[in-house]
Amino acid sequence: MTAQPAHDERTITVALTGNPNSGKTTLSNTLTGSNDSVGNYPRVTVEKKEHVIHHRGWTIRVVDLPGIYALTSQSPEERIGRDFIHNQQPDIVVNVLDAGNLDRSLFLTTQLIEMGCPRVYALNMIDEARAKGIKINVDDLTSMLGGKAVETAGATGEGCAELLDAVVEAAEATETTGTAETMNGEATSLIVPYDNHLEEAIGRVQQLVTELHPKTMNEMQTRWLSIKLLEGDEDIVRQEDDHEYLVELLRRERHDLSKTHGEDSETMFANSRYGFIHGLLMEARTVEAPPTQDMTHKIDDILLHQYMGMPVFLGLMWMMFEATFTLGQYPMDWIDAGVVWVSGQVDGVLSQGMFRDVMVDGIIAGVGGTIIFLPNIVILFLFMALFSETGYLARSAFLLDRVMHKFGLHGKAFIPLVMGFGCNVPAVMACRTIESPRARLVAILINPFMSCAARLPVFILFAGAFFSQMAGTVVFAMYMLSVIVAMGAAVFLSKCVVRGGDEPFVMELPPYRIPTLKGVVFHMWEKALKFLQKVAGIILVGSIVLWTLQAFPRDVEMSTDYDTEIAQLEAQTENPARDKQISMIQRAQAQESLSKSYLGRIGLSVTPVFEPLGFGWKDTIAILTGLVAKEVVIASYAVMYAQDEGSTEESTSLRNAVAGTMTPLVAFAFMVFVLLYCPCLSTIAAIRHETNSWGWAGFSVVFSMCLAWILALGVVTVGGLMA
Repeated sequence: MTAQPAHDERTITVALTGNPNSGKTTLSNTLTGSNDSVGNYPRVTVEKKEHVIHHRGWTIRVVDLPGIYALTSQSPEERIGRDFIHNQQPDIVVNVLDAGNLDRSLFLTTQLIEMGCPRVYALNMIDEARAKGIKINVDDLTSMLGGKAVETAGATGEGCAELLDAVVEAAEATETTGTAETMNGEATSLIVPYDNHLEEAIGRVQQLVTELHPKTMNEMQTRWLSIKLLEGDEDIVRQEDDHEYLVELLRRERHDLSKTHGEDSETMFANSRYGFIHGLLMEARTVEAPPTQDMTHKIDDILLHQYMGMPVFLGLMWMMFEATFTLGQYPMDWIDAGVVWVSGQVDGVLSQGMFRDVMVDGIIAGVGGTIIFLPNIVILFLFMALFSETGYLARSAFLLDRVMHKFGLHGKAFIPLVMGFGCNVPAVMACRTIESPRARLVAILINPFMSCAARLPVFILFAGAFFSQMAGTVVFAMYMLSVIVAMGAAVFLSKCVVRGGDEPFVMELPPYRIPTLKGVVFHMWEKALKFLQKVAGIILVGSIVLWTLQAFPRDVEMSTDYDTEIAQLEAQTENPARDKQISMIQRAQAQESLSKSYLGRIGLSVTPVFEPLGFGWKDTIAILTGLVAKEVVIASYAVMYAQDEGSTEESTSLRNAVAGTMTPLVAFAFMVFVLLYCPCLSTIAAIRHETNSWGWAGFSVVFSMCLAWILALGVVTVGGLMA
């Protein structure tokens, strides 16, 4: 592989497809040198990802398709994969197979064979298969599948060069023979054999399909289309609705097959494919007797125990958030001290004026007040990476399946919900993996209630300011509350808004794996980089805008002549309380000036909505700015309280400044409100895109805002009665 293509290189498009949790994205990263997100749980990739590499004089465009089990239309990701292969017709399809679970992986392979596309097979995670005592005859598999099979291990890089060689050889064979399926140098045409009755039905439908599409399809394509029509693939059938004779023929054939065999045609096709797979593996695979109980089962006996599983899960979650706060406190203090030092240096270098105020009270205060929470973000995602790559994240979904089912959800929805702890945008997109449209919509609408990483700095600030003795537990409680509220919202939506029946599913539990240092470090670096990008972008701009709004208008009529009072006190040289009194007057002057600024006027005009919750106008400003991105809440407080710091002899941290503005009860209500209120703009856009409706996006905004207000009021009211 080379960094730059030569001018005479030939170009091919390679589609990378395979089952979820087959190591496909890890293999893609190793082949292309990219860093797409990976995880030891199903369906990490939910959309196409493209990369370009160069090998042996070829430019290879690699398209990493979502993990799928079949080329059907049961889920958006399956449609993405099928439509890309069928419509875009890539030059080569690299079918990534889990070498340790070929019985499942080859079901997709049979459908790729039927499509007639040139194929290369990656027997991935071969190292794990060997550890299980599985031996595969690669030559026999190559012969029987009509495409070169290569043993690979994406995590270690084993076989990756050989896989690229096989892709190039397949491309060269396609140039010569028109197909990558060759036997002894001659082109072959492999088909999956079916029951005689199915073959006869395929033949009759294929004859009519050929007559309807005489110039656009070859024999393999018409056979594939005929099979999909007989299977009842909704999207494919819908495309042929205008051919009345074909529709009627399909109705008769499906009815006759069902009447003759006592099962629908789709089941008959699936059974035949598994029969083909069974016979193939009898020839090409040998399995030594496995141990009576491997390590995965031993660990699952504890983590998935009927009674111990849930306490272990909650204990691990508590440990994660406690460590996020306690371990993060030390680097937080270091960064905070660095920000104070930078602020002092800039303040000393720049002369008094607007530019100095923008730099010190705007940019450094806003950006510095936000960036100190970077260690907490990194520690949180360290744990998330460990849970993901070890396979425990998938176990969590299985563990909570029974509970979530009572709330109108399945355990499968837990993966997108947990992704919401990182960012709600990719989490909303990950809901594509849920086949049921109803369950998918419910999962999308409740996902914004999951506490994203952007809210974490707010919780750490308020927990440290008002609940310092049990800050980690309070942060843990907020995350658990987000789950509880999401489940309650799911019940409401399922019963009152999005009605429909549940659909069963089978949860896949991947084997436990030891996390790789590279994978964990990349996961942490990726999240830290996104946080820093927000700081350098939206937080920086937001801090400047906030400072401008709080600094203007300059000439406002004050209720008191503060300057005269300060001058009179300065003349009282023998007054021992002079400095303290001057400081109090300066603070009052700054506060009145701030309240009469454009920022203050905006806050005061909206404050009546939040007065029942005990929030002041500064809290209102923070809430409003948080509509753009939740991190801006911290920047807002930092900018607004920067004047207070400048007016005292002793520097006061943001945490101490916030602690003096409300009671612990109101602070907890504020945390609840920030947890639940309106999704950020990016999440709203994602909801609109995934539901294809501005109506549902608007519903999410109104629903979350109302729920946040009601629950925050409940906290204040009930807490007040109990006090």
